[in-house]
Amino acid sequence: MMRIAVIITTYNRPDALAAVLEGYLAQTDTDFEVLVADDGSTAETAEVVRQFQARARFPIRHVWQEDNGFQAAAIRNRALAATSADYIVFTDGDCVPPVDFVACHRALAEPGWFLAGNRLMLMRDFTDKVLRDKLPIHLWRVREWLVARWRGQILRWLPLIRLPDLRWLRKIAAKRWQGAKTCNLSAYREDLLRVNGLDESYTGWGLEDSDLVVRLIRAGVGNKSARFSAPLLHLWHRENDRSNLEENRLRLEAVLAARHIRAQRGVDQYL
Repeated sequence: MMRIAVIITTYNRPDALAAVLEGYLAQTDTDFEVLVADDGSTAETAEVVRQFQARARFPIRHVWQEDNGFQAAAIRNRALAATSADYIVFTDGDCVPPVDFVACHRALAEPGWFLAGNRLMLMRDFTDKVLRDKLPIHLWRVREWLVARWRGQILRWLPLIRLPDLRWLRKIAAKRWQGAKTCNLSAYREDLLRVNGLDESYTGWGLEDSDLVVRLIRAGVGNKSARFSAPLLHLWHRENDRSNLEENRLRLEAVLAARHIRAQRGVDQYL
């Protein structure tokens, strides 16, 4: 069976990480490992990881790097280098998975394609309640989410609709890079290594995931939609510092105008 690794990025938000890991403990498919890709959190996050390591039926590893500002590409690369799994699911430490999340990524995985999923956005007050009261939203059914939408606790409930696997429809935008984000993205590890993972030239928040997707498509790996099959429940958070966004945007524009597939500063430095 295909070996799956879920790489979860986090930074000093242990309450959200705990809610996310609860979701993975409840997965219908338990044949996977988790790597908590920690971008420099304090010891409180390490303690959360230890607690879940003791409870999990699957391996959980803590991959940590020194806090040197927002370095999501680097910590994802470190985690990618730390696993030998066949298939990688990238997500974030504020994205709670429904119980069939891993199973859906496994079912949709296909050589020559990466998967790009979507997310349901929780409002601020509702996020506070979920974390404070430890609400098991990963177990919620459509009825509970419809009530939450009626109460204004979520932005929209459409991401939770499940559609049959109409393969031709999922592949209709095979070369579209816009909108694919590493909060819900999966690919074969060999494809990620072929493009040298994420490019650590991007620092601060923004567009390192777009760069990865552009290079995957250029390398012949198509965009297969996982929408309406593998959604995530995104906990509210304050907007990240976007002071480097313009620099990152110019870097991405240069990549779009180029032809290379390998990251300038990528995962190979950790292999």
